[in-house]
Amino acid sequence: MTTIRHEATVPLGAAGSRFDQALAGMFPDYSRSRLAGWIRSGAVTLDGAKAPPRQLLRGGEQVRLQVELETEVTSAPEDIALAIVHEDEHLLVLDKPAGLVVHPGAGNPAGTLLNALLHHDPQLAELPRAGIVHRLDKDTSGLMVVAKSLPAMTALVDMLSRHDVERQYEAVVLGTMVAGGTVDEPIGRSMGDRLRQAVRDEEDGKRAVTHYRLRERFRAHSLLQCQLETGRTHQIRVHMAHVHHPLVGDPLYGGGLKLPRGATPGLIAALRGFRRQALHAERLSFEHPVSGELLSFNAERPADQLALIEALRADLLEHGPDDY
Repeated sequence: MTTIRHEATVPLGAAGSRFDQALAGMFPDYSRSRLAGWIRSGAVTLDGAKAPPRQLLRGGEQVRLQVELETEVTSAPEDIALAIVHEDEHLLVLDKPAGLVVHPGAGNPAGTLLNALLHHDPQLAELPRAGIVHRLDKDTSGLMVVAKSLPAMTALVDMLSRHDVERQYEAVVLGTMVAGGTVDEPIGRSMGDRLRQAVRDEEDGKRAVTHYRLRERFRAHSLLQCQLETGRTHQIRVHMAHVHHPLVGDPLYGGGLKLPRGATPGLIAALRGFRRQALHAERLSFEHPVSGELLSFNAERPADQLALIEALRADLLEHGPDDY
């Protein structure tokens, strides 16, 4: 069990402020909701006594914070291999394989990334969601950052909300695109299918922006680089389907198998055998939440996506760009 201890003097400039408001400014490494909970529990004292969150301050009071972090995650640790590309005392960055669910849930009570993290570092049980601050869909591969301390978790969540984390993806989509662009369309849960997301109007959806750039064009498919400005559920999948270029292999938004005329046997096999959305989180960049150092990581294409792209290139080489 980890114990957090801090002692500080309320700044004179905080005179007239509420206790919870002043505390948020004094200890920015912790979220406002967490600090308010600690005040209510008595883990934070004012001049040696418990005080309500709304108590007004005069400045100069002594604040003492002492908290023993209790288990927040009750899932069982599981010995599941992790491809860790960076780790320090505050965070880790990993390359998630396609097929690995991030959080336990209905239909996936175990065998998830969260279970694997708890085996890798049991102290992650003291953090909400074992330090997971963002997610990838089960069948999306690539880079994720996980917090290992409360200050790092608070900072990373804030950075993600301010769009200060660069997340770059590679996608293979149906159709031949001629240029890149931006999709700026709100996303919300589909009215007809609770498993799906959909482009909605501004009242029902949340703002979602995806920038994409054309990397390669094949006979009937395109290879894209996608940059997330926001991070909504299924965002790239929904946005590319919305512009009529759904991801190859996408079971929810893809629209089924489509083969170009006279496709090579290699391409037919690659497309029929690709049974997940062709989406890979290839690059992750952000400032370290504690040191401020700029961190940047890249993850190579997984073998199945590499084989698909190579089959598309071979088919293009055999037929030429205009033979569809």
